[in-house]
Amino acid sequence: MRIDFETYNLERTDDHILIVTMNRANAANAMNTQMGLDGKAIFEGLYTETEGVRCVVLTGAGSKAFCAGGDLKERKGMTDAQWRYQHAVFEQGVMAMRNCPVPIIAAVNGAAFGGGCETAMNADFTYASKTARFALPEVSLGIMPGAMGTQNMPQAVGERRAKEIILTGRPFSAEEAYQWGLVNKVCEPENLMDDTIETARLIAQNAPQSIMRAKRSISVSTQVDRATGYQFELEAYNRLVGTEDRHEGVLAFNEKRKPNFTGT
Repeated sequence: MRIDFETYNLERTDDHILIVTMNRANAANAMNTQMGLDGKAIFEGLYTETEGVRCVVLTGAGSKAFCAGGDLKERKGMTDAQWRYQHAVFEQGVMAMRNCPVPIIAAVNGAAFGGGCETAMNADFTYASKTARFALPEVSLGIMPGAMGTQNMPQAVGERRAKEIILTGRPFSAEEAYQWGLVNKVCEPENLMDDTIETARLIAQNAPQSIMRAKRSISVSTQVDRATGYQFELEAYNRLVGTEDRHEGVLAFNEKRKPNFTGT
């Protein structure tokens, strides 16, 4: 697995957990073009080869910002063509993240504005520090959310709340995000990573193929009718029947021991 990225820091822990840190703290982890290219490469790499990674924790460097969104200093003076190129990179990064077979938990350690908020929503679920703040302020800049913000926010908080958030651009707290369903857990700042990694460990101890197929089945369920979604679920389920991990899981249960899942 490649780990030498200019704008991200990658660290393996517990063998099966990968901590991915957006590493532009001096710019509030704002996304420039290089960060878009790096993020795209990281999650495309996990799509083609997980290399034993069973859960990803995505966070930001420093204590003030998870990600402040697009780097407006870099965008100043961009031509329309340059802007469209950069956003095309971001679009591909979004799809790479959404298609990643490995579960992704966002650990939001500070401000998550614009594309930063969208990045948190593109994770499978989110834990947040009490000091975190969220916003989708794009309409105040003459644009609109363009990294699945208008798709994911209604799924998380409902259509009417999503319209209020997106059309006003008003920031909101971690506690509000939790109450509205955007955040799964609010943590003390000093406990955020420990709490997130504890949950990542629970995921990583389970059968990798089961986790990946269940994740995909849940995602499909939000896009199709229930009958079609159930057919996808059954197809995924039946592919697990012949795996070694399915045999190991049942055997370990009967032998009253912890299973040793290998992903096969």
